[in-house]
Amino acid sequence: MDDRGESFVAVRRISEGLERGGSCNSPSAEVVAGSAAWLGRGLSCVCAQRRENDARPSFDLTPVQEGCLLRLQSRIDVAYDSSRPEHQEALKALWHAAFPEEELHGLISEQWKEMGWQGKDPSTDFRGGGFISLENLLFFARNYPKSFQNLLQKQEGDRSMWEYPFAVAGVNITFMLIQMLDLQAVKPRTIIGAIFLKLLSENESAFDLLYCIAFKLMDQQWLSMRASYMDFNTVMKSTRRQLERELLLEDMIRLEEMPSYNLLR
Repeated sequence: MDDRGESFVAVRRISEGLERGGSCNSPSAEVVAGSAAWLGRGLSCVCAQRRENDARPSFDLTPVQEGCLLRLQSRIDVAYDSSRPEHQEALKALWHAAFPEEELHGLISEQWKEMGWQGKDPSTDFRGGGFISLENLLFFARNYPKSFQNLLQKQEGDRSMWEYPFAVAGVNITFMLIQMLDLQAVKPRTIIGAIFLKLLSENESAFDLLYCIAFKLMDQQWLSMRASYMDFNTVMKSTRRQLERELLLEDMIRLEEMPSYNLLR
């Protein structure tokens, strides 16, 4: 706890490179201590627990699966950089997808708080998820615009007085999925990770699609639990457990066959 009374949380810096040649038994991403403020007060990521003496088995990959994993890891490696024109354009595109009728006054503006960023500069909230978390939000907005708007505007259900901030929650979901699927490893070390790489080899947008499913599922869990702001971690844990259960379903061979995919339809 710092001198302002704010708690600190250890999180893996997933956006600054993965060790491709390191041992599968050692966490490959740097663990850093920092303020949990970027996740929002009460929204410290539920999946930032470091495992000691991790001796999980690894699963062999086909050449196609290995290539898909490397390409996804390359996306994960990219930190959000507000000086890069393509990153600026992606952020502007997200705004226009979210608020097509409202003109954006700048990449640094109080308007961003309307989307659920913590301050007027959303780039400061990408530290935990990197550029891929922006890509995930943009994929969601473009491919499932009705579900995206329902969550952004909190249009469904009996809502809490203290709701989760939409955009910051989105960054948390990206972070959670990377940890759940063990995407920092050279090879998958869990059956969940191995199952996902099979799905990824058949659909290179699988990570983005699973993100959309997870976001909609998280909101459903939020409503069913009648959650409020400080319950976010509990909701995320419940969401992760449900995703894992559905990925393990014996007859599920496409993400579109997950029961929670129907939430997007």
